[in-house]
Amino acid sequence: MNGTTTIAEFREAVLDPAKRRHYQLAWLSTVDHKRIAILYMLTALVFFIIGGVEALFIRLQLAVPNNHFLQPDTFNQLFTMHGTTMIFLVVMPVLFGLVNYVLPLQIGARDMAFPRLNAFGFWCVPLGGILLHFSVLAGGAPAVGWFSYAPLSETPYSSSPGVDYWAVALFVLGIGSISFAINTIATVIALRGPGMTMRRLPLFTWINFVNAFIIIFALPVLNANLAMILIDRQLQGHFFLPIGGGSPVLWQHIFWAFGHPEVYIMALPAFAIVSEIIPVFSRKPIFGYEFVAASSVAIAVLSLGVWGHHMFTVGMGRPLDVFFAISSMLIAIPTGVKVLNWTATMLGGRIRFDVPMLCCIAFLIQFLVAGLTGISHASVALDWQTKNSYFLVAHFHFVAVGAIVFAVIGGLQYWFPKMSGRMLSERLGKWTFWLMVIGFNMTFVIQHFLGLLGMPRRVYTYPDLPNWGWMNMLSTSGVFFMSAAALILVWNLATSFFRGKIAGDNPWDAWTLEWATTSPPPHENFIALPPIRSRRPLWDLANPDRPDPIVGENSAAVTRPDHNKVGILTFILSEAGFFAALILAYLYFYARPQAGPGPKELDVPRTLVFSVCLFASSFTFWRSEVALTKQRRGSMLGWLALTVLLGGIFLVGQGTEYWKLFQTGVDLSTNLFSTTFFTLTGFHGLHVLLGLIALLIFLWLAWEGDLASGRGESAFKSVGYYWHFVDVVWVFVLLTVYILPLVR
Repeated sequence: MNGTTTIAEFREAVLDPAKRRHYQLAWLSTVDHKRIAILYMLTALVFFIIGGVEALFIRLQLAVPNNHFLQPDTFNQLFTMHGTTMIFLVVMPVLFGLVNYVLPLQIGARDMAFPRLNAFGFWCVPLGGILLHFSVLAGGAPAVGWFSYAPLSETPYSSSPGVDYWAVALFVLGIGSISFAINTIATVIALRGPGMTMRRLPLFTWINFVNAFIIIFALPVLNANLAMILIDRQLQGHFFLPIGGGSPVLWQHIFWAFGHPEVYIMALPAFAIVSEIIPVFSRKPIFGYEFVAASSVAIAVLSLGVWGHHMFTVGMGRPLDVFFAISSMLIAIPTGVKVLNWTATMLGGRIRFDVPMLCCIAFLIQFLVAGLTGISHASVALDWQTKNSYFLVAHFHFVAVGAIVFAVIGGLQYWFPKMSGRMLSERLGKWTFWLMVIGFNMTFVIQHFLGLLGMPRRVYTYPDLPNWGWMNMLSTSGVFFMSAAALILVWNLATSFFRGKIAGDNPWDAWTLEWATTSPPPHENFIALPPIRSRRPLWDLANPDRPDPIVGENSAAVTRPDHNKVGILTFILSEAGFFAALILAYLYFYARPQAGPGPKELDVPRTLVFSVCLFASSFTFWRSEVALTKQRRGSMLGWLALTVLLGGIFLVGQGTEYWKLFQTGVDLSTNLFSTTFFTLTGFHGLHVLLGLIALLIFLWLAWEGDLASGRGESAFKSVGYYWHFVDVVWVFVLLTVYILPLVR
């Protein structure tokens, strides 16, 4: 299907059995980044409908005081499913879809760095969504909130399997998100076109490149937390149950260490969209490109250190309260810099008030409100008063809907012509925009005042106190305006795909590379690339008499490392975050000794022996790499076989240690020490096992001669990086679990 597809041609492709089967398989098995992007967005649309219906039922329940339209448990289930669906199955997939489509085009690449990994990342989304919603049929949906606070999420308080499905679904979605981030980073670093230096990257690409690093650091922390709650629920662990010595506060620390960066994982792509649209519709280059780019890095770094402001009411103590208050205030600075840059870009520009620009203007105003209400939560005293009220609900939705959703609508209106070859209806687009503005502000502005009047959040009904009733009715009424806007948007997308005005290659007279190819682009994206000497190559092409200043050296040379190396190193970075969370959890509990078996039960000398085997395997693998480089097949096979043997000895040694502990009555459910010990060493052992499987595959390939003449050398070295990482992790585990108790 392309931009010139007619209804008759579409019918023929869908109704003819042979063509329909080919069409379906072509999409279901695709590894083309453009088709995967569209699948991301279509999947997000399906779950948007589901999440929207859940929101509608929530607001109907809250429309009047003392309402019993929904039962309390049903309300809690809808509340949990709505939050989880909208964040993980709507906002993230639609943003990932836009990035998937646009980013390779903007840097002059033919595809993402790892097309199959790209497809894998997408298919994690429907799988995770199905797992989450299957819980409704398997004993009831989770009713613990999208944050799933312990101990409410533990088995004694939530015995239905809904929480288990929730945790497994998010684990799957987390893996998919990490694979997307790895692909994004590798694509930007390794696949840029000639002349596309890092300093010439469009801001959309740059900001999403930075955002991928937040995903790499934040999502593994969530996955570690999910692994721990599943171990508690399925294997009788003790991480978060106070009765077993666990800590519900630890769940909050780890969850919000992911949860607040997650806000920026959703917000930064919205910033990227706005940074792309505003200059085009202001007919000016972005004001202060370097400041917008640098502030994105600052936001990424600071976002990893502000989670504690979600926990001021927990009682962390003055030092932590002060630290997180300061860090939460600091992050407002780079965010404010962006608002200044966007506003300054518009000043003096020849602004075209088309739908994409209208969405950006609404974004600016509503995001400013979100920022002003958000910074109040950096003040501990103010946060104590409003944290658990509807004031926070309003603030969050001003970010999630007022900023992010409006940016997405603007982005769809802006890039739909490139994806389909046809324009969206401007008239229907403005209907969508104004209904959304009215409905959104009607729903959420009033909630600030509800919160200040004392209405708590997370309640299924409320008493008939002064003003609460009419305010909630007004808030519920706004949902119907937003629903109408959503329906018009979907209708606009569907009808414009078939009957929209032909767009041409560059309908907006924009300046970045995606507009240098056809609409929609061919399979390989470009027939030829224009010269790239500045940040606006199409402006230079159209205005040779007054091109932009050359950025950097006037050269088409671009340093592009091997994408396999970049990919595996990025993956290792994510795995480091996963193990860091597990090690910190172990140390957190180690500082609070519990009765029962402890580190004294471990056989340290025996462990040191098989640890030496694992460390030696790094040396033997290095020797096999040297032999492969020099094309010494026999030597390479010998060293690689020895590496596999040493890794196997380590696993056998770890297995015998487990068996000895089991024989003495110590298993994962015995006490807090055994829970943390078996979890940490068990996940490391799993990684060793996966590494051994990869090594055995390469051993077989080498035996068959498939690595001759340098074939597969890059992939082999990538496995080597992973194997060395596994050894390094064991150094930290050995020091933490075995050596530290000896010197205490």
